[in-house]
Amino acid sequence: MKSNIFIISGPSGAGEDSIIDGLKKTMPIERIVTTTTRKMRPREKSGREYYFISHDEFNKLIKEKKLFEYAKEYNDNYYGVTYDEIGRVKNSGKIGIWKIEYKGVITAKKIIPGIIAIFINAPLEILEKRIRGRGNVTEEFIKNRLEYTKEWLKHLDIYDYLVENEEGRLNQTISRVSEIIKKNAKLAIDKTS
Repeated sequence: MKSNIFIISGPSGAGEDSIIDGLKKTMPIERIVTTTTRKMRPREKSGREYYFISHDEFNKLIKEKKLFEYAKEYNDNYYGVTYDEIGRVKNSGKIGIWKIEYKGVITAKKIIPGIIAIFINAPLEILEKRIRGRGNVTEEFIKNRLEYTKEWLKHLDIYDYLVENEEGRLNQTISRVSEIIKKNAKLAIDKTS
């Protein structure tokens, strides 16, 4: 069953956000916004990158069964998507892009059979370089991210497509992801847009 929602997933530094931003320039994209308990970073805005809420508010969503899926991640924060958010994107008439980690992919595949999951990756040394390039990160943070990436790589079988985001080849990566979406989208996408 084809869907208008696609998963883009990859470890820290893989470039998912840059790819999503690139897709928006040529396709009708509506991003599924995840709800999280992690602190907002500088230049982030609630409702754009994430919906930022407290642990208490997140626990309330869990109790009220308002979350489509959720998981506690490496940083002891919760990440999840509400049923309302899935509905908003499904009804947008656009291609839904859902950026989630591998635990979320496993859950999403159970709930939405046929959803296409695209894994974005880069060599470990490139991922480390990109994480370091964010500035203001500790060695412990980098070590934890790279350990989590190694765990992530054990679950590649859950993905439908694997796309390498090589250094300096972002436009080619965006084109490859765009081709995958066009091939699998339920919605008609104008090839000239």
